[in-house]
Amino acid sequence: MINKIGKITLYVNNQEEAKKFWTEKLNFVVKFEQQMGPNMTWLEVGPSESEFTTFVLYDKNVMKAQNPSMNVCHPNVILSTTDIENAFTKMKENGVEVGEMMKMPYGKMFSFKDQDGNEYLLREDK
Repeated sequence: MINKIGKITLYVNNQEEAKKFWTEKLNFVVKFEQQMGPNMTWLEVGPSESEFTTFVLYDKNVMKAQNPSMNVCHPNVILSTTDIENAFTKMKENGVEVGEMMKMPYGKMFSFKDQDGNEYLLREDK
């Protein structure tokens, strides 16, 4: 069902400062950067171009503005699959609490919870 650990979200105060820290101080590379809307950027860094697993540097203030009643509402761990439909079906069959399938411009994904109610995101990466 799950093929790799895909992305790990790091909530940062300032994306540009975080980007400089990871790229200039730790020699990471920007793997993906795309504007998602006003004042929102999807920014991923990783240790090399060939490394699949990345850190998503997510602006925590944008997250708080989107949902003021929650400290953080986006899962920190984003797992990856090459077959999202099959994984969704199997998890439901296994009694896993899953959210609705989301179709975003950058791919399909859904959230699910573990036995303690911790939330994760599973995204299709082909």
